[in-house]
Amino acid sequence: MTVSSSSAPVATSPLSLSPDDRAQVEAVEQLSRRGVGSLDGLVSGLDTPSWAVRRAVVAALARLGTPAVPSLCEVLRLRRDSETRLAAAVEALVASTGEVDATVESLADDDNPAIVCDAAQVLGRRRSRRSVPLLARLTVHADDNVAVAAIEALGRVGGGAAVDALLAALGSGNFFRIFPAIDVLGRCGDPAVVPALLGLLADPFYALEAARALGRTGQDAAVPALVGLLRRGNDALVRVAAVALVDIHEAQVQRFGAARAVQAALRAGPELAALGRRLAHAVSSADSAERSALARLLGWVGGQDAAAGLLKLLDGPDPSVARSAAGALAELGADADEQILQSLRDGDSARRRVLLPLVGRRAASVPEVLACLEDRDASVRALAADTLSRIGDPAAVPALFQRLVDDDPRVVQAATGAIQSLGSEATEALALQAARSPDARLRRAALRIISYFGYPRGLEVLLAAMRDADERLRDAAIYGLPFIEDPRAVDALLTAATHESERTRAAAMRALGQTEKDARTTSTLLGGLNDRDPWVRYYACQSLGKLNEEAAADAIVALADDDAGQVRVAVVDALAHMHTESAMMALRRAASSADADVRRAALLGLGVARRQDALPVLLEALSSEDAATRLVALSAVAEYESPETLPALLRAASDRDDSVRSAAVGFLATRPGIPATQALVSLLGDMTLRERVVSALALPMDGRLPGLIAALDAADEVTAPLLVAALARMRRADARAALLQVLESASPMGRRAAAPAVGALGSTEARDALERAALRDEDPEVRRACAVALGR
Repeated sequence: MTVSSSSAPVATSPLSLSPDDRAQVEAVEQLSRRGVGSLDGLVSGLDTPSWAVRRAVVAALARLGTPAVPSLCEVLRLRRDSETRLAAAVEALVASTGEVDATVESLADDDNPAIVCDAAQVLGRRRSRRSVPLLARLTVHADDNVAVAAIEALGRVGGGAAVDALLAALGSGNFFRIFPAIDVLGRCGDPAVVPALLGLLADPFYALEAARALGRTGQDAAVPALVGLLRRGNDALVRVAAVALVDIHEAQVQRFGAARAVQAALRAGPELAALGRRLAHAVSSADSAERSALARLLGWVGGQDAAAGLLKLLDGPDPSVARSAAGALAELGADADEQILQSLRDGDSARRRVLLPLVGRRAASVPEVLACLEDRDASVRALAADTLSRIGDPAAVPALFQRLVDDDPRVVQAATGAIQSLGSEATEALALQAARSPDARLRRAALRIISYFGYPRGLEVLLAAMRDADERLRDAAIYGLPFIEDPRAVDALLTAATHESERTRAAAMRALGQTEKDARTTSTLLGGLNDRDPWVRYYACQSLGKLNEEAAADAIVALADDDAGQVRVAVVDALAHMHTESAMMALRRAASSADADVRRAALLGLGVARRQDALPVLLEALSSEDAATRLVALSAVAEYESPETLPALLRAASDRDDSVRSAAVGFLATRPGIPATQALVSLLGDMTLRERVVSALALPMDGRLPGLIAALDAADEVTAPLLVAALARMRRADARAALLQVLESASPMGRRAAAPAVGALGSTEARDALERAALRDEDPEVRRACAVALGR
């Protein structure tokens, strides 16, 4: 049985197969079950036009392992008339579970350079360490394409021997080989490549590529030379060096949690002002990525020239550059204050939107910010109110009261929040005055302020508003009454609970949940459960739950089948606060409701109760088709200290929904104990989760350090640097001690990864440990890493 390759190409999504593709994929699967007997048929399908079918063929050949290798190599040697077939054969060899390397190495002696290139590609993608000597020999092959393929393959393999071969390629004198070698060396991340790349900075032909590669290494040993380029290089070198320095800074932060090497080197040199002017001058010819990097450096250099250059970057068309410039201005602090304020005075709305978040906390900036309250752009007015709140000067309160009648609700909300944040002796008088204004908008805003502060003198205006015909005014007054310590406030709420307006009754029911529990309140809320308006029933039910009125549990359960969905949700929410058996039974029933909102509310309630008999219900909900339901169930399961919890969190970390996966990692991150650490370590192979997992491992929970150290003893070349990064990011004394301990651990990979992190500690103890390891470690790669960390 063979796979059809005569049909026309089918445009198909990898996630959705056409009927014809599906039939052919099933044929491939059936064929592959014949084992070695399927080999000829599978090989004949390597050039099938359908990507989905071809993928199935490649997977089947890879599973066949060693028996398929000679036939696949024969395709590379003799059947080169189809690029599709060749690419599929390469993919099958790369993924093969069999003994591949030796047979593929035999192709390296072929007279056809294209065949040798394919062999190098396969060996590199398989990261074949045994093939490093062969690949090193191919870097000096007579054919440039072969040499470049070998260079790229060595970059994939990595390790000291591969790096040595790549470094040798730098001395080839061949332009076509030196450039790819520079690129590959920069991407390999090995600190040993830094000296060679630094040597190329003096060659104008290679300086730009060498600077880029130094940035990609992420090694702080390259920082001084790159800073030197900023001072003496032409504009092109300055731009490239700026990007490289930011790359190194980001890599150091990623690995060690914090980094100051670039900032320190920039500020250590002479004539900072001249450096700031140099960077600002390079901006005009820079692209977006370079402008962002130059902005970061200007922020680190500081000074008036840097501030002026950053202000110009705020007006560019690229938002990412403007964000970088704004962040850099924020780092400048006092150096930029005067120029920021001047720009606020003279700038348009767009400029003010960017600058207002950067205004510091100095009271001297209040006049400029107050002027922005009059800007024609509502977003600027709202930002100005937020900024005044941040500055914290109560003198701004009268001006903020004037914005309570702004036409834009965002501005009103921001001004209200600022007034509440600032307070002041004048606020009460201004609020009471505004609460008597004929302008209903101002009255509502003033009532909210009076409610927030709970001014006793505000009771009269609240009670007066309760008698107003404007429902929104009554709502604002009702909201504030629970915060006034006066019996008349509760009396007014009880009266409002029988008002003819449904909206007013609902507001009163909600407010009663904020009062002290007593017989009158409970009676009124129980009456609200039977109100004809669903929102009244909703708030009555919710308030009984907030007051934890367990005597009302049966009455609340009676509403579990209410016609209004919001009432059913409120029932579940209220029952979650109660601990009666009837409440728990009702929650378990609600957890299987057809109403998704009710179901999720019930799961949350069961999680709050943390009853062991509810755990099976929660675990079952983790298999729901609805991602939101799985997320709610997961948050509830995470509250349990149970043997089932950790496996459930680990399974959820592989959920098809990203929000569920992220939540699972978050719950594992805050879970103490070595098993939780082991669970997180097991997730490092998932590229979609890797950065989140490393951040989670960096949280210093109980059991984290011993779990990381144990994991490093068995770590491979991929996971070891990630585990070391987690230790370094903790930035604690016990974590620093653990890094020194790893330098003497059983795993060469762990020791090798720990060397740069130990070097970054900068302590005498760390240097002594590196000195010992550089001399005595049995692994040459570890000795090399320690020597580089020592700056040798």
